[in-house]
Amino acid sequence: MKLEGKSQVLRIYIGSQDKYKHQPTYEFLVLEAKRKGLAGASVFRGVLSYGANSVIHSAKILALSAVVEIIDKKEKIFEFINHLDNIFTGQNFGGMVTTFEVDVIVYQPHEKGKEGK
Repeated sequence: MKLEGKSQVLRIYIGSQDKYKHQPTYEFLVLEAKRKGLAGASVFRGVLSYGANSVIHSAKILALSAVVEIIDKKEKIFEFINHLDNIFTGQNFGGMVTTFEVDVIVYQPHEKGKEGK
C-alpha cells in the first residue's frame, strides 16, 4: 500500500481497562482497523488523564487511559468511523473520538526480515 500526502488521523481516547466482547477495546480497534485494510494503527497508554466525567485516572492506581491512533486517507477513515458507529450503537462506550489532517512524508515497511512480529 502506498500512503503519502494528505491523510487523516483518527484518534480514539478510551480507558485501557475498557472491554468489548471480553477483549480489550484498544485491541479490538487495532485488529478491526487491520481487518478493514487501514494503513496503520498504534495504541498509546497515558500515565495521567481525565475526561468527560472529570475523574482523574492515574498510573498510580492502574486505571490508565489509552489512545488508539489510526491513519489512512480521509475517505477510509470516515468509512471506518461509520463502521465503528454501527458496532458500538447501543453499547456502553465511553470516550472521545477526534480526527485531523496530516501530511504523510514517509510510509514504508521495515526491511524484509527486520520487522518485529
